[in-house]
Amino acid sequence: MTSHFDVMIIGGGIIGASIAYYTAKKGLNVGMIEKYTVASGTTSKCDGNVLLIDKEPGFDSRMAIQSQALIKELSEELEMPFEFRHPGSIFLCANEEELEQAYIWVDRHNQANGEQRFFNKLTKEDLKNDSKHFSDHLTGGLECTNDSTVNPYMLTFSLINEAEKYDFSLYEHSPVTDIKKMDVETFKIYSNEKSFTANKVINAGGIYAPEISRMLDIDLPITPRKGHILVASRTELMGTRKIQEFGYLMTKFGRERIAPKAMNDYGIALVHEPTESQNFLMGSSREFTGFDTKVNPHVIRLIAERAIEYFPKMKDLNIIRSYAGLRPWTPDHLPIISGTDIGNYYIAAGHEGDGIGLSAITGRWMSDMVTGSLTEDISPLSLSRFKEAAL
Repeated sequence: MTSHFDVMIIGGGIIGASIAYYTAKKGLNVGMIEKYTVASGTTSKCDGNVLLIDKEPGFDSRMAIQSQALIKELSEELEMPFEFRHPGSIFLCANEEELEQAYIWVDRHNQANGEQRFFNKLTKEDLKNDSKHFSDHLTGGLECTNDSTVNPYMLTFSLINEAEKYDFSLYEHSPVTDIKKMDVETFKIYSNEKSFTANKVINAGGIYAPEISRMLDIDLPITPRKGHILVASRTELMGTRKIQEFGYLMTKFGRERIAPKAMNDYGIALVHEPTESQNFLMGSSREFTGFDTKVNPHVIRLIAERAIEYFPKMKDLNIIRSYAGLRPWTPDHLPIISGTDIGNYYIAAGHEGDGIGLSAITGRWMSDMVTGSLTEDISPLSLSRFKEAAL
């Protein structure tokens, strides 16, 4: 038996869940097909960042600000809570050169965001007043007051739960085995013995999005980028806000920084995120290793060493588990939220480590796109930008 939908979403991570909620809410008949189970991929192997602090000033930062506002609305709108907190975040600087660059980052953001002034410069004394656990060698930093955090699992489930109040159907354990454009208005999606038809298809497959698009002869410049996270046992918090080293920006955007060779080789940069249950997540690393998600003990040790460098007291803490996930990386570090050369086939993927924070705005924009009501210029996210760059 074949089921028909106005919109079929491929991928049940947080991006697909957000699209499902916003699209079903518009009154469309929406289906979702997921290879494994909801939130079982990248969404389950990350932290809960809803950040502005690490976005480039301009379009990137404006997109983040909009998504932050939507996620705050969702915390009041959705039935199931998802551990939304709004503590802000901090970048820590290990030397005067980093501090100088951090202050420039603050000025650039404040200038780009006009009256929305979310960034402040922090001195060495400010850091001492913020947490007694920071290392003495730190020179200062910056803070972003608009940053928040969520539980990615719970936000995904909450969005799916809300979508199910509308005309929405979920198919788990249903890998896409083929897609065909049957005519101008209809796609046929195959999943082993099952098949579906849809007027519009949205590829929200994350790291698997290129595999899906190749079925329609569309190339996507998305590559899996591996990252490790450590989970500490419940303990006295090192800090109540999201804390990162300024070098995280360098590892994210592939820039040079002052750090030991081993740290640079694996893209190790301190990331510390307290959770609602009063333990914390610690990262991070960045590597291109294909689809390998095995935990590398050497990388775990390097992350721990980096954390101790910034928080000396961490040497006494217990790590209860570690895991590795894959971020869907694009060459320019922006997601693809776009139509394609095949009419009514859309892409919503390539968010790298920003998928949690940009999930809400992605869902909103994609729901507007498929209903022909998108008024904002989101051309920087178009798939065609990569062809233009090649030319």
